[in-house]
Amino acid sequence: GLSLCVSLRYLSSNMIVLVPQAEIDAAVQLLLKLKVDYKQMTGQDYKAGCPPSENLIVSNNGPAADDCDGEDLVDPWNVSASSTKGVDYDKLIVRFGSSKIDKELLERIEKVSGQRAHHFLRRGIFFSHRDMHQILDAYEKHKSFYLYTGRGPSSEAMHVGHLIPFIFTKWLQDVFDIPLVIQMTDDEKYLWKDLTLEECHRFTVENAKDIIACGFDVNKTFIFSDLDYMGASPQFYRNVVKVQKHVTFNQVKGIFGFTDSDCIGKISFPAIQAAPSFSSSFPQIFGGKKDVPCLIPCAIDQDPYFRMTRDVAPRIGLLKPALLHSTFFPALQGAQTKMSASDPNSSIFLTDTPKQIKNKVNKHAFSGGKDTVEEHRKYGGNTEVDVSFLYLTFFLEDDEKLEKIKEDYTSGALLTGELKKILIETLQPMIAQHQERRKQVTDEMVQQFMTPRPLNFKF
Repeated sequence: GLSLCVSLRYLSSNMIVLVPQAEIDAAVQLLLKLKVDYKQMTGQDYKAGCPPSENLIVSNNGPAADDCDGEDLVDPWNVSASSTKGVDYDKLIVRFGSSKIDKELLERIEKVSGQRAHHFLRRGIFFSHRDMHQILDAYEKHKSFYLYTGRGPSSEAMHVGHLIPFIFTKWLQDVFDIPLVIQMTDDEKYLWKDLTLEECHRFTVENAKDIIACGFDVNKTFIFSDLDYMGASPQFYRNVVKVQKHVTFNQVKGIFGFTDSDCIGKISFPAIQAAPSFSSSFPQIFGGKKDVPCLIPCAIDQDPYFRMTRDVAPRIGLLKPALLHSTFFPALQGAQTKMSASDPNSSIFLTDTPKQIKNKVNKHAFSGGKDTVEEHRKYGGNTEVDVSFLYLTFFLEDDEKLEKIKEDYTSGALLTGELKKILIETLQPMIAQHQERRKQVTDEMVQQFMTPRPLNFKF
């Protein structure tokens, strides 16, 4: 496989130079991108010393060569898996250089928080971390930290997959009693999508209503639009500029796959997503303090932004942010891709009616069951690929009930239609309750959450 095993560049027989970690990460990402490009061009996975056949007929859907391992593609804009089971997260931990959330860390989170770990943690939905032990060390010494997560508002309606980081972040906020900043990257969506600035900003307000409906404490939560806050906070912009100065064009090309035809806004954007990692970007909240640690719960496809951020932070005299990474919420069609807001049938949207939820699950949810009832009763279903079961791991909080469903489905006692019915009956009230809470969110409430102000917490 492609990996960069050295962090030294030899200049002569008696001289070496340390290469910054960001440059190594950039090189690794560039090599991985080249592998993906190679497969798209040849229909085969790259293998050293194994050139493509001279008589190769290129096919967009051609099978990979039998002796070459498939490679998952994970970056902030694209996620695809080579297996029907979805992304191999153990391999991704190795590739990204993060750490697995193990039993020891789970027990420590419970001990420090005094609460049972959230089921997202217990079930491995949040599975990887960077420096979570340091966050807990600081908290044990009565030093507060803050949370930072975000949303790219590319459409008016959010789907259930978008709720995952917010459900977990709310739990963290409640358990640790800490402040939270939520970045709405409407500038990013303007740069990447065929949308007007006005549309992006309107989507920010609409998406903020769904986020507020998750139950965040207005006294401890600041939601901000990049298009608004960048011009209103000199300290935020100064941190953006500091990051921009310390990351080269070559590095962002390697990390994010930018090309010479990308607009310059895309190339500079990663610094804007990095800036909320630093407490000095929010003087109204932290009073100019530079040493308040930051914890970022996010899907692992966002990690490239924060690998860059963590590399830059010490060079600009600021703290590295810590991270908790989640798995991807699968599309209804299967775990090989994540949900898409642009495909209404790939997702359960927060605006869907009970009837739409029922129809989408019954018609589009990928099944791990067998072709006939007789075969299913005999051999059982596969919960590793069955989307209805995968969704229940996110939304059914009762561990014992989930385990019973798994046992019954894998044994063949529970049929696919029955499993889908359980999911439908779980999702319908959950979405209906969210819609009812969202109705209570007024424009004035959104304005209150989005106004720069002090927050109530001890640090």
